[in-house]
Amino acid sequence: MRRRHFLLVASSLAMIGFGGCSWLDGTMRSQSPDPIEAAELSSSQAKLVGDLVVPTGLNPTRVDAVGLVTCLHGTGSDPNPSPERAMLLNEMQLRGVKSPDTILRSGNVSLVKIQGYLRAGIQKGDRFDVEVRVPSQSDTTSLRGGYLLETRLTESAILENRVHHGNLLALAQGPIMIDPTADPKKEKIMMCRGRILGGGVSAISRPVGLVLTPGHQDARNSARVANAVNKRFHTLVNGIKTGLAKAKDDKYIELQVHPRYKDCVVRYCEVIRATPLAESASERMQRIAELSEKLMNPETAADAALQLEAIGTEGVDALLKGLKSNNLEVRFYAAESLAYLDRREAAEPLAQIARQEPAFRLHALAALSTMQDFLAFEQLRDMLALPSAETRYGAFRSLWTMNSKDALVRGEVLGDQFHYHVLDLDGPPMVHATRSRLPEIVLFGRDQRLQTPLALNAGNAIMVTSSGGEEVSVAKFSVQDGDQKRVVSTRLDDVIRAIVELGGSYPDVVQALQEAKTGGVLTSRFEIDALPRADREYERVADDSQSAEPSSEKKADRPKDAATPSRPTPEAFAVRGTAGDSFTPAKTPKADSIDDADAKPAPKKGFFAKMFGQ
Repeated sequence: MRRRHFLLVASSLAMIGFGGCSWLDGTMRSQSPDPIEAAELSSSQAKLVGDLVVPTGLNPTRVDAVGLVTCLHGTGSDPNPSPERAMLLNEMQLRGVKSPDTILRSGNVSLVKIQGYLRAGIQKGDRFDVEVRVPSQSDTTSLRGGYLLETRLTESAILENRVHHGNLLALAQGPIMIDPTADPKKEKIMMCRGRILGGGVSAISRPVGLVLTPGHQDARNSARVANAVNKRFHTLVNGIKTGLAKAKDDKYIELQVHPRYKDCVVRYCEVIRATPLAESASERMQRIAELSEKLMNPETAADAALQLEAIGTEGVDALLKGLKSNNLEVRFYAAESLAYLDRREAAEPLAQIARQEPAFRLHALAALSTMQDFLAFEQLRDMLALPSAETRYGAFRSLWTMNSKDALVRGEVLGDQFHYHVLDLDGPPMVHATRSRLPEIVLFGRDQRLQTPLALNAGNAIMVTSSGGEEVSVAKFSVQDGDQKRVVSTRLDDVIRAIVELGGSYPDVVQALQEAKTGGVLTSRFEIDALPRADREYERVADDSQSAEPSSEKKADRPKDAATPSRPTPEAFAVRGTAGDSFTPAKTPKADSIDDADAKPAPKKGFFAKMFGQ
C-alpha cells in the first residue's frame, strides 16, 4: 500500500505513550513533501494548500524538572550531593521552607526527576501525564504511596556542560502510580518509577501553524493560503463567521484548531493541506469526478477520501457512493471522512467496521466520537455490552469524547481524585482502569462483588480484609491521623468508595484491584488501557469486492496483501508509554477483545502542606 502525500507528516510521528494526536519520543521531524510529487498526485493538477506550505508546531515540547516526593513511610532517602540536590534545596528555600536539609534527611521524602510532553495544540490549563523516576544513584527503595509536591516544569538544554532552564511551561503534582504488581524485594527499578495521570497542567497554549516553503514565501501566497483555509474552516463569533487562519507575515499562517479536529491536530493539518487554493466550479466538478473514481480503488481510497473531505459539502455525494462499495477499505475511508463532515450516514458503517475489523477499529471509533448525531450515539451505546474488552471500552471513550456531560458516561469525580463510572449494563462484568491521560475506573456492570476470604493492600496504609461471609473491613492505620475503619458489603462499588473515604488515592485503588484479580477474589474481567491499537495490519484480499467479514475470518487460500492504515492516533485514544516504562497492564489487550475538564486538582495549602501542614 503505497504511501500518499498527505500522510507523509503523520507517518513520521511516533507515539510512545505519554494527553490533537500523540507523539512523544522526541525524535519526530516535520517532513516536507516534494511540491512536484504533490502536484502529480493531485486530481486535475489542482493547486492545493499543501503545495505551498508545511505544518509547524506538531512536535511535542518536552518539559523537565527536579521535584520532591513525600509520604514514603521510610522508603525515601537523602539525595547525594549533586546539581539536582542543589536545585531542589534552592527551590525549597525560594518557597520559604524551614530547615530543608532536615526534611531531606527524614527518610520519608525523595528527590525525583520529572518529565512530560506538551502535545501539539495544547491549551493553557490542559492536563497531561508526567513521568517520575528516582535518579540512578539514589538510595530510595520505593515511590509507592508517594505524592509529588507542586513542581515547576521548564524546557532545559545543556550549554557549556551546564543545564540551563527556560521559562515556566507547566506545573505538576499529585499521587504517583507505579506498577501494582511490582515486588518491592526484587524489582527496585519498577518500584522507583511511576506516573501521575493528568498530573501536569500546561501554563501555555502551543500554537499550530503553516509555514510557506522556500520559493513561495511572500505576502501574496500567505494571504492566498489563509483565504483558502478560511473558506473551508470557520467558526461563529458573536454570530459573525470568522475564519480559523490568519496570515501573520510572508512566511507564517497561524491556525486555530477546528473543534471537530481537537483530538487529531495532524489530521486537521492534512485536510487543510489537501484544500484547493482556488479552482473554478467546472474544475471542482472535474476533480470530484476523478476523486470519486480513485475512492473506489483500495490503493487510492485514503487519498481520495481526504481530498473529498477537504472539499467539504460538495464532496459528500462522492463519499456516499463509497459507502455502497463491497470493499471494506473503501467503505471505511468514505465513512471516516463523512464522519468528520458530521454526516449521519457514516454512523452505521463505522460501527459495523469497529465491531468486525481490528485494523480499522481505533479510527472507526475515533471518527464516531467526532459526530453530533444521535445515531452515532446509539451505535456506540450498543457496543458497551459486547464481549470484546477493547471494543466496549473504546466505545465508552468515544461516548465520553462526544459528550462527557451525558448521563450515560458522566459518572463522578470520586474524592476529588479520579473519574469513576458505574454502568448498569448487560454483558460480561468487567473492571477497567487507566494508566494514562486521566485517572479513571469504569465498572461495566453494577453488582460486581469480591469473593471472601480476602486480604488486599490499598497503598501503604490501607488494608482490605475479610475472613469470610458478606462483610469486608477497610481499615487505615496512621500514627498522624489515628486508625480508621469502615465495614462494607462485598460489592466492589462499596469497597472502592470506602478506600477513597479513608484517604486512598487512585493508585491505591488500582493496587487493590490488581491484587484482587491476582488473588482470584475478583472474578470479573480486569483490564488496563484496553484500547484498540493503531499498528494492526489489515489483510487486503485480492477479490475483496465481496465481504464485510473480519480479516481474521477470510479464507486463507485467497491472495492477500497486508496493509496498515496510515493514520495518526487521535488524542482521545492515545495510550502513553515511554522507553523503560515500568507500568505494565495486567493483561495485554488483544484484537478480540478523555479531556480532563471536570477533574478537580488535589487540594493545595502550600508547598509542604501534604507533609507538614504548613
